[in-house]
Amino acid sequence: MTERKIRVLIAKPGLDGHDRGAKVVARALRDAGMEVIYTGLRQTPEMIAEAALQEDVDVVGLSILSGAHMALVPRILELLRENGQEHVRVFVGGIIPDEDVPRLKEMGVDAVYGPGTLTDDIVSDIRKAVLGTAGQA
Repeated sequence: MTERKIRVLIAKPGLDGHDRGAKVVARALRDAGMEVIYTGLRQTPEMIAEAALQEDVDVVGLSILSGAHMALVPRILELLRENGQEHVRVFVGGIIPDEDVPRLKEMGVDAVYGPGTLTDDIVSDIRKAVLGTAGQA
């Protein structure tokens, strides 16, 4: 019997128009055996939460380069909770100042990744968060 695949939604909230990093991460997760849904650019928090609900995902990965992370992430977390998705793990990548990382984690973000993060580390962290192990997904 094979384990079910981890379902990951990758989203670009806000007005940021640069998605190369999000696409690299999405491909790495897919190559690692996860099901990946990429929502595209310029998503509102409401669009992201609705897509997470409709797609029944285990993880939401947010890529934010615009500096609006302290406004967007809390709203997305709030909407996920309102939808009864407290179990959904949230990961954030992009240009996030070090001083904002502890606050994001206090809000419920599992991990924050900056430029140059190894995709293997992201894959491992997601597996640990969802499955409790770094093993195959």
